[in-house]
Amino acid sequence: MHRRAVLTSTGVALAALVAGWAALAIPKASADTEPTPPATAGPVATADATTTGSPTTGSPATAPAGSPVAVHGRLRVCGVNLCDEAGEPIQLRGMSSHGLQFFPNCLNPDSLAALRTDWRADFVRVAMYVQEGGFETDPAGFTRKVDEAVVAASALGLYVVVDFHILTPGDPRFNLERAQSFFAEVAARHADRTNVLWEIANEPNGVGWADIKSYAEEVIPVIRAADPDSVVLVGTRGFSSLGVSEGADETEVLDDPVDAANIMYTFHFYAASHRDLQRATVARAARSLPLFVSEFGTQTFTGDGPNDLDSATAWLDLLKSLKVSYAMWSYSDGPESNSVFRRGTCAGTDFTGTAVLTESGEFIRTRIRGTAG
Repeated sequence: MHRRAVLTSTGVALAALVAGWAALAIPKASADTEPTPPATAGPVATADATTTGSPTTGSPATAPAGSPVAVHGRLRVCGVNLCDEAGEPIQLRGMSSHGLQFFPNCLNPDSLAALRTDWRADFVRVAMYVQEGGFETDPAGFTRKVDEAVVAASALGLYVVVDFHILTPGDPRFNLERAQSFFAEVAARHADRTNVLWEIANEPNGVGWADIKSYAEEVIPVIRAADPDSVVLVGTRGFSSLGVSEGADETEVLDDPVDAANIMYTFHFYAASHRDLQRATVARAARSLPLFVSEFGTQTFTGDGPNDLDSATAWLDLLKSLKVSYAMWSYSDGPESNSVFRRGTCAGTDFTGTAVLTESGEFIRTRIRGTAG
């Protein structure tokens, strides 16, 4: 759905996200944050410098008391809802990173700690582009970055959506072998964690539902071989619009669902471009399909331009009423209005409060922190 402008990487070094994942410390609580989770949850896994692979994760530590993972445990799909370990329908609220190659410094221990304790979010979506200077250019390096983010977020008790960010080309089958290789490796490495969800194709586009379904049914078994119990998110036609952006609707999924259990279908929207038609589609589809809004913005589908906060509020009110989880794009400090941080924020260590936020950042932080949902 969202053809965001491709950012140039001229001034963006493909360095590690931030040195010091192993030094992650949960910040002290202030009057403006929740109580600090205890620091006795166990060590954060460190990178093994002797390997070319990913962090030595070891046994996952217990989630800090009071954190989303400690409260809700392993998630599963029950009917059309995402449910917690007790079988209660829940709504997760969080943020999506931008592409790891474009903003390598914005997803780091300090920013994740702020997302958990200052924003009071439930999860982070780790967007790993496959093309556009992403995974295909350095599979080991980008896999390592994803692993590091999973380890750091897990130490805070956040849920993590690992996003295999297919955008161009839009046919996910173009990346089928890459997807199978990537998910086989990372699902095996994090199989003992209860907080990881897998998004197997960000925004399929220019391709029919039959091909998307075929792709899903070849990738999901790879994940299930290592991690049989986690939730898998399946992209839908027309930039994850349930086909609306390409003249279809949810009936094609209802008539021919993916042959797999414990899955949800994704829907993406940009509030300044997508209003009544798309909201009506989601309201109708959510009665029959388990939906997860893994990406949305308060701007136009370009990811830039003025924020339409009235439309965004209408969207989030609807998602709350339906208990549909959401992540906003993007947890970055770029020049576009979709960035929640002011320019230069990611070069520092302070991600808390409102002084570092853009208009869209203030909007979503207030919404996540507040009772509106």
